[in-house]
Amino acid sequence: MNRWVALLLAWGLAVPAAAQDAALKDEVKTRLGQVEQRLDDWDVPGARRELAEAEKLIPADVEPLKYFQGRVAFEEGRYDDAVELLTGANIEDKPGSYLRLAKDTRDIVKSHERAESEHFVFLYPKGKEQVLVPYALETLESIHRAMAEDLGWTPPGGKIRVEVVNNARELSKVSTLTEKQIRTTGTIAICKFNKLMVTSPKAVAQGYDWQDTLAHEYIHLVVSQMSHNTVPIWLHEGLAKFLESRWRGKAGLAMTPSTQALLGKRVKADTLIPFEKMHPSIALLPTAEDAATAFAEVFYAIDYVHQSKGAAGLRSVVGELKSGQTDKKAVEAAMGMSFPLFEKAWLAHIKKQPFPAELVPRDDRVVLKEDAKGKVKEDGEKKGREISFGDFNEVAEVSARKFAHLGELLRERNRVKAAAEEYAKAHKLVGDKYESVSNKYALALLELKRLDEAEGVLRGSLRVHPGSPATNVHLGRILLHRKDYPKSKTAYLEALASDPFDPEIHVALSRIHGALGETALATRAKSATAVLTGLKPAEVDELAQRFLRDDGALSETTVPATGGEPAKPSAKPAAAPPDGGR
Repeated sequence: MNRWVALLLAWGLAVPAAAQDAALKDEVKTRLGQVEQRLDDWDVPGARRELAEAEKLIPADVEPLKYFQGRVAFEEGRYDDAVELLTGANIEDKPGSYLRLAKDTRDIVKSHERAESEHFVFLYPKGKEQVLVPYALETLESIHRAMAEDLGWTPPGGKIRVEVVNNARELSKVSTLTEKQIRTTGTIAICKFNKLMVTSPKAVAQGYDWQDTLAHEYIHLVVSQMSHNTVPIWLHEGLAKFLESRWRGKAGLAMTPSTQALLGKRVKADTLIPFEKMHPSIALLPTAEDAATAFAEVFYAIDYVHQSKGAAGLRSVVGELKSGQTDKKAVEAAMGMSFPLFEKAWLAHIKKQPFPAELVPRDDRVVLKEDAKGKVKEDGEKKGREISFGDFNEVAEVSARKFAHLGELLRERNRVKAAAEEYAKAHKLVGDKYESVSNKYALALLELKRLDEAEGVLRGSLRVHPGSPATNVHLGRILLHRKDYPKSKTAYLEALASDPFDPEIHVALSRIHGALGETALATRAKSATAVLTGLKPAEVDELAQRFLRDDGALSETTVPATGGEPAKPSAKPAAAPPDGGR
């Protein structure tokens, strides 16, 4: 029995005389117990209905009632009400308590801007996060439609809240994870308390796949609600990871070559993470590598179910869990085989994957800007000609690293042809393994107007590092220069999906949308450019028309990061801090 229910029943003086009747006591106990159960089931509308019935039986000033009213208010996003009610319930204001969560969340989002779509409310900090709004809401509505089709569920009640926070510290305050846990595992977003909580891409050194992340967290919400919160973490994360790409196309597109390489290494070493050790959260595993391994494992578990039984198999697993089956029994019922046989088949399925043996698995931990001081450009710093000597620290092969450093030195001194030769030597040694080598080689080729060669290098890099914003931007420049507007649009939108605050992306998109006759989208891109640069609308139009008009501009950037006039290409720019090849 919940301690609040027990306390209420013990307070004979606090309950009306009529409530001494055993039947009424039982009803009060049942109602408040049901409020708590509905909250545990992620059924906030159901909790509200049970609470309304309890309010008819209990005096308004009784602390247990205020506690549950506060809990429901918090889950509904009414943070001022939640703080007042939980304070009235004498909840202790300490880390992890609902009162502290309500206070911290209220204080963090109280000045947020608000945007809405048919099924979502998007709350974001004032400033450049404004550019996220249309893309975020489109992504959310798309995954909403996809999950209605695949899992047969749409959240009941009002619109789903999505709250954007500025950094890891704020994410820890609005969730139950510590800042240390968030940093250790690279947790960037959380689904809890009937909402999605997402860190702004500005907090991450190289950006992150924020649109896939929104979809991922929404799937967690759907699975929790439709199952009454009975799905164990390994199946939960498997479903979310496998289905997160559905907002942009087919399921199962989220696995990257670097993660596959990591999984292959762990399979070979026989150091996979047992499903039961993923509880209560993959975010609580000891290392980022463990977390990435676990995500890959559960991805392929769901991939195997989907290949065998389709979306109906996924719905069956969730339905069996909702009805009270254990995870093993649910999988057995959905797959028509024993769980040991399923595990054996799943492991065989993993071993059949094309692990890219030539790749060195990267650290999949999201690197926050505050953890990478001096290693990334500060907001407002212009990209210039994109010279950087620190980019090649990741290159393990000594000879390749020396060739790349020499190439950068030569390029800084405007000896571009010689620079390209040195980059080519490095690239020949390591192939598409390192984004930094590929991008710097491509930039040199662009300066030499060897566009076909540059495109080949960039596409090779994307095969190994799909979604890289730097690589997609450089590819987008080539395609836009050729007036291949559809393909250029795809490249820049791929870049935006990880790095939405690069003004070049929006300048390019305004040109592309205009050329394709997509007037509304062109206006959206121009508005984003104005937000990120401080330029006036007429200046944005002029900048978009001037952008990449000359071959010489292909390897340089002429877009201001924040405010002021466009950066003028320099004949001999100063070295800039490393920024991943951009």
